[in-house]
Amino acid sequence: MVKRLLDWSQYQDQGMGDAYADIPNHGGDFAKAVSVCIRSGICQESNNRRLMCPSFRISDDANLSPGGRVQLLKKLLNDSDNSFLTDRQLAASLEQCVSCKGCKRECENNLDMAAIKAEYLAQRRELGLSSLRSRLFAEFPYWLYRFAWLNNLIKWRNQSSVLKTIGASLVGINSNIDLPEPALTPYQDSPAQQARNEAWSGKADPMTVVLLIDSFTALFHPNHATDAIDVLTAAGYKVITIHPQTNASGELLDSGRSLFSQGFIDRAKQQGRALLAALSPFLAAQIKIVGLEPSAHLMLRDEYLMMQLGPEVQGLAQHSLLFEEFVAREKMAGRFNADFQPAACGTVLVHGHCHQKAVGAIKSMRKVLRLIPKLKVNFIEASCCGMAGSYGLQNEHAESSLAMANMALLPALDDMPQAPVVCNGFSCSHQIYALRGRKPFHLATLLAGHLKKPAKTPAHQ
Repeated sequence: MVKRLLDWSQYQDQGMGDAYADIPNHGGDFAKAVSVCIRSGICQESNNRRLMCPSFRISDDANLSPGGRVQLLKKLLNDSDNSFLTDRQLAASLEQCVSCKGCKRECENNLDMAAIKAEYLAQRRELGLSSLRSRLFAEFPYWLYRFAWLNNLIKWRNQSSVLKTIGASLVGINSNIDLPEPALTPYQDSPAQQARNEAWSGKADPMTVVLLIDSFTALFHPNHATDAIDVLTAAGYKVITIHPQTNASGELLDSGRSLFSQGFIDRAKQQGRALLAALSPFLAAQIKIVGLEPSAHLMLRDEYLMMQLGPEVQGLAQHSLLFEEFVAREKMAGRFNADFQPAACGTVLVHGHCHQKAVGAIKSMRKVLRLIPKLKVNFIEASCCGMAGSYGLQNEHAESSLAMANMALLPALDDMPQAPVVCNGFSCSHQIYALRGRKPFHLATLLAGHLKKPAKTPAHQ
């Protein structure tokens, strides 16, 4: 087998002494990770109203379920060492996996098909089985920083049916969906925020927090970062920011989510090591690392553990929290002291990102939303929105992306057409805007808009 790019050693004892494990002949610990499936069939329940599995739910095709993909993988890993990398049936099945992590949350044995797919894509890349489009999506945030003219190109493409048609035919980009357009100016620290960053003493302090601003937030929604700073500052915290352009060397600091999702594991590891080095002083002082974008930030306590980044990665996983998780925990601990005005927006709809659901962070969302007096909340019971990173932007997935959105998300939006929508996920928010023209709020923005006493020196001034 081609070298494995991820560390699968956590599965080394999987199936030992279990006559039903059916571990394939090839693949080592990777094969054991596939073999955690016990064929219970929970992933193939048509009436499953939970997260798992979007591609199966819209198709009713067993090969498009986690269990079906496992059976394909097992067969091919038994047949020969690397035939699974070129098998067309497996490629078609994994192509429809949206890496939502529903299986990791809801499968009895926590099958991680998203990680299995990442390894599969990485090994295919090693064989040269990759596309220009995959590189485009993988490097998307980095190219936007380096080539500012791309911002205008995206706007021209969205406004021109001719450019949409050209993009669909040449690169395979879905011509029915606008590409997300970057903000006029990416997030940058204000002078006041720079001063706060430089004032950190290097000592442990429960009222100091690092806000790690990912590239998607910084490029597309910098206001989410400034709103989060305002909320945390109003609650009494000293906020230190780390963002893509923090590194003085010019190397962009980011989690590497887009690289990882497209199978560029070596590049993702490079990004991970640079980010870990920047966060190392704060981890040594046991400062919490808070993030705003679920798919980007949750890498720090999930995929980073498989990327062999060094011993510090365990501490990073332990100290990394989503914004809503941090606020909920700090409120319970009696340290979060911001006051909020009663709601002025009636009922809000809340759509959770798949990775938020996979780690149980929706519970934290519920707790934090209760901080706003008289706020009425309606949580949308939906699986994947259908955008799933770049999935919905790919031409061949146009119909399935829309079908996923139509399962529950779009009907819920249409039932309450005037309700504000709270959504922390970048791709989810874009899907909602692209299909319904409604711009969701990040939870941080909703909270900032209801602060009784804004921070005395807002970070964005």
